[in-house]
Amino acid sequence: MTDTMQAIVQDGYGTSEVLHLDEVARPHPGDGEVLVRVRAAGLDRGTWHLMVGQPYLIRLGFGLRAPKNPVPGLDVAGTVEAVGAGVTRFSVGDEVFGTSKGSFAEYTIAKESKLAHKPAGLPFEQAAAVPVSGLTALQAVRDRARITAGQQVLIIGASGGVGTYAVQLAKAAGAQVTGVCSAAKADLVRSLGADHVIDYATESFADGRRTYDVILDIGGNSTLKTLRSALTDTGTLVIIGGEEGGKLTGGIDRQARAMALSVFSKQRLTTFISSENHADMAELGRLIEDGTLTPTVDQAYPLAEAPAAMRKMEDGLVRGKVVITV
Repeated sequence: MTDTMQAIVQDGYGTSEVLHLDEVARPHPGDGEVLVRVRAAGLDRGTWHLMVGQPYLIRLGFGLRAPKNPVPGLDVAGTVEAVGAGVTRFSVGDEVFGTSKGSFAEYTIAKESKLAHKPAGLPFEQAAAVPVSGLTALQAVRDRARITAGQQVLIIGASGGVGTYAVQLAKAAGAQVTGVCSAAKADLVRSLGADHVIDYATESFADGRRTYDVILDIGGNSTLKTLRSALTDTGTLVIIGGEEGGKLTGGIDRQARAMALSVFSKQRLTTFISSENHADMAELGRLIEDGTLTPTVDQAYPLAEAPAAMRKMEDGLVRGKVVITV
């Protein structure tokens, strides 16, 4: 094995044009780490935020002028190439999926605690579409919203990476699910099990005709007033992402206001940061193996075409997830 590899690199913040293919040093696993030979990598909204460096507040942790880690990518699926000291869960040759540090490359480093064995028979392309979005959806539905059978659940952004998993998980919990998406993606949302679909361009989920026990707002731009008007008096709103708030704070401002309002309301208004952990990755694997979850892959791009994959996501044209194959 050589000491270099092909990887997508960004030397500064910006649109997909900052991404380019380059030869970089191959990483080596440290204590508790695994070197993964990447077979596929998924794109997610978080990777886009790190690419453009917005909201600007994230630069305090990830680099002021350029990202500290020049290789983007979080979602990964591949085979274990080497393990660091103390790793007991995986061996060389194991097929794994999870999150890593820079998956848009031939090799990447991942913590043992953020990987799980890939479900048997699941293609690497589909496995790479699971980790970030699947973890977010699982923790939103199970832990934050605590969705139960018979509840009326509204999922805004139902056709996206997180939304496609959230629809399936909410239905598995026995809820009546209404998905909000574009008309072009309505068929996908229905195929995932949604009982009703609202076209956001022509209909309003807050028209007063129905209220919901739970609203999952995934990357939406609706005001808190609008969201609360569609919620029952004791309902739960979980804000997951969102761009309302501008380039400085992004959705952080709206999330903070929601949690402050929740103190004075019977409605439960909350948000969260998803946790990347082995136990929930393994749970997602079990749900895929028993048929509860099916990853939705819109399109796969070769590594060199990562900028094109990112552009498709930027343009809002993705149904489910796009992935990069290596």
